Amino acid sequence: MPNPTAAMMVIGDEILSGRTRDANMYHLAGKLTEAGIDLREVRVVSDDPDAIVAAVQALSSSYDHVFTSGGIGPTHDDITADCIAAAFNKHIDVRDDARSILEAHYKNTGTELNAARLRMARIPDDAVLIDNPVSSAPGFTLGNVHVMAGVPSVFQAMVESLLPTLIGGAPLISETLRIDRGEGDIAGTLGALAAEYPTLSMGSYPFQKKSGKYGSNVVVRGSDPALVRLAIERLAESFPK
Repeated sequence: MPNPTAAMMVIGDEILSGRTRDANMYHLAGKLTEAGIDLREVRVVSDDPDAIVAAVQALSSSYDHVFTSGGIGPTHDDITADCIAAAFNKHIDVRDDARSILEAHYKNTGTELNAARLRMARIPDDAVLIDNPVSSAPGFTLGNVHVMAGVPSVFQAMVESLLPTLIGGAPLISETLRIDRGEGDIAGTLGALAAEYPTLSMGSYPFQKKSGKYGSNVVVRGSDPALVRLAIERLAESFPK
C-alpha cells in the first residue's frame, strides 16, 4: 500500500511579503516523513477569502490530508476558520467545547476572555478540535483538512497532538552521497539508476567549491532501507573517490 499523501497550505500576507520567514513547512515535512505521510505540495496563500477557499477545495480533493498554518487568532484578519467552513459549506460560530477551553485558560492566567479572544472559539460544525497545550486556543480538523496556528511553537505543539491520531505508512528514510563531479557528468548514470529503482526518489543537489570545482549531493529516499542502501552503493561504485 502506498503511503498517504498530504499538502500544506501556509496562509498569510506576511509570508508573501517577505516580512515573516515560514518555519512551519520545514517542521511539518520532517514530522510527516517520520510518520510515513508523503508531503507532495506546499502552497502559500494570501489573506484573501476566495483564494483560501479555492486552495482548500483543490488540495482537499487531491490529497489524503491537508495541513494549514496561520490565520486562526483573535484579530480581524484571522479568517482561516471562516474560509474552511465556507469551503465545506458548514455553519461556524462560537462552540461550547472551544469556549470552555478558553474560559479555563484565561481564568487560570487572570486574563479577560474578551470578544476578540472569544473569536478563537469559533469552530465549524462537525469539526474535531486539535489540542493546543501552549496557548489553549484549539485548532480543528474538518474533513481531511487540519487547521493549525501560524506561531511556530503553537504549530509544532498542535502537530504533536494531531499526528498520533492519523494513520501513516512506512517511514521514509534517506541517505546522501557526495560526488565531486558536475551534474552533467553524473546525470546519465543517475537517470538510469532512478529508472531501475522506480520506488525510490533520487535528487541531485549541486554545489560549487571555493576552488571553482563542482560537485553534487545525491539524496536517495524511500521506505525500504535495504533498497536505499543498495542504490547508494551502486552509485558510489559508478563514481569512486
